[in-house]
Amino acid sequence: MILACIKEARPSQWTKNVLVFAAPAALGVLDEWSSLGKTLIVFAAFCMVASGTYYWNDIMDVEQDRQHPKKRNRPIASGAVPLSVARIVGSVLLICGPVLGYMVRPAAGGIIALYAGLTIGYSTWWKHVPLLDLSLVASGFVLRAMVGAAATQTPMSMWFVLCITFGSFFIVTGKRFAELLELGDQAAVTRTSLKSYSLVYLRQLLGVSCTATVVTYCMWAFENAAIAHVSIPFHGLSVVPMVLALLRYLLVLENGGGGAPEEVFFNDRWIQAYGAVWVIVYGLAVYAS
Repeated sequence: MILACIKEARPSQWTKNVLVFAAPAALGVLDEWSSLGKTLIVFAAFCMVASGTYYWNDIMDVEQDRQHPKKRNRPIASGAVPLSVARIVGSVLLICGPVLGYMVRPAAGGIIALYAGLTIGYSTWWKHVPLLDLSLVASGFVLRAMVGAAATQTPMSMWFVLCITFGSFFIVTGKRFAELLELGDQAAVTRTSLKSYSLVYLRQLLGVSCTATVVTYCMWAFENAAIAHVSIPFHGLSVVPMVLALLRYLLVLENGGGGAPEEVFFNDRWIQAYGAVWVIVYGLAVYAS
């Protein structure tokens, strides 16, 4: 049962929480041990609370998951983790995560608690409301970035926040698009809100959110370039691999992938290559100035 409990915590999903490093990394403060240590702690705290929300989401969706071709194999849906055990483990994780964040800074604990509350509200009621379901899932990524900034007292640019917001909306919409494309008429059985969407409408949302992500990223990069002291425009050059990664993800979606974005990022070599180039170029922009 221990292995099943670990699987239910979905450690593969913890890669999303790397966003807590975004704000301090963008301003180049992670080379300070104090900032790095605080960021690592809130990363662990966010992993705990995220896993707790996965537990409670699967507890409340257990009957629907049992009808899904893939989700029925999840530990709670399959019975590998009894509901009584799942409730205890999920509750402990939801409580310990915000407490750990609060020990770093009260604001960080508050943001983690807000994430837990919004996620539970989403799992209970709001996931059935079209557009609100996409917005709430996307807000989770924004809160991840905010908690890293709060823990290290790093200021967040308006353009940075908007870029994370639209980028998150793009990824979440892509996931819904992939689900609808894969399951067709059966999609609404496992996710009620999907009956309100069409592939055409979701394509439009993808186009709008992708464009907004590119525009706000450019504004953020140019804003940082204006205050940097480097002869080579690394900030501006970082736009190229970022755009290529977004376009590659769109191609994956059109070819029927993207139902699990984290699997795409782990398996698609081109996205990994563009991501690596972006890290190098933006790293030079930050630490070479």
